[in-house]
Amino acid sequence: MYKLFLKRILDIILSLVLIIISAPLMVIIAILIRKDGGKAIFIQERSGRYNQTFKIYKFRSMIQNNDVHDFKCEDVITPFGKFLKDTSLDELPQLFNILKGDMSFIGPRPWITDYSNYFTVNQMRRLDVRPGLTGLAQCNGRNNISIMEKINYDLYYVENISLLMDIKVFIKTIKSVFTKNGAVSSKFAIKSELEELMLQPRYIQIKQKNVYPKINILLDRI
Repeated sequence: MYKLFLKRILDIILSLVLIIISAPLMVIIAILIRKDGGKAIFIQERSGRYNQTFKIYKFRSMIQNNDVHDFKCEDVITPFGKFLKDTSLDELPQLFNILKGDMSFIGPRPWITDYSNYFTVNQMRRLDVRPGLTGLAQCNGRNNISIMEKINYDLYYVENISLLMDIKVFIKTIKSVFTKNGAVSSKFAIKSELEELMLQPRYIQIKQKNVYPKINILLDRI
């Protein structure tokens, strides 16, 4: 009941309320980003539910022409962009993704589409649900854990979705934001994760839903 109906209803209500409350703040942030030149909103294609791509919205924290696929140089983050990333305020526009139905508040984080090209059949199951603003991996180490650990946390979530689980993830995420635990990431980290996925014994592209075998993993107490 929760997974099929109530979760989506809560996403719609909460995202709409938060958009209204945070609207003045989002306007101020957009104006400050525009003062540095360039667009205020960064739009990028990500893998969504059932591996369907969607356009994710974020406040731009990097220079206008930063290319996530250019591994010759590191990301160039603006001074104000660093503040936005440190406080996770750059994620605010994703409230509109949640309202639209592209995302949920809690779920596996939506990665760039390159990742799913190298998933095994089992790993593709992390795409059985809507991606989230935060998830189990984000509140259990974020970027301090390996790509395989992130995927295992995501798969555990897919198998155990519940209201209580989402509440626990939300509370623990708040703590991780304030402690900035694992908040640092880079395009070189993405490159390293993609290379690790490529080295798996085999990978299979598959888009059908509900055809993946189950797994069991150990999960730390939330």
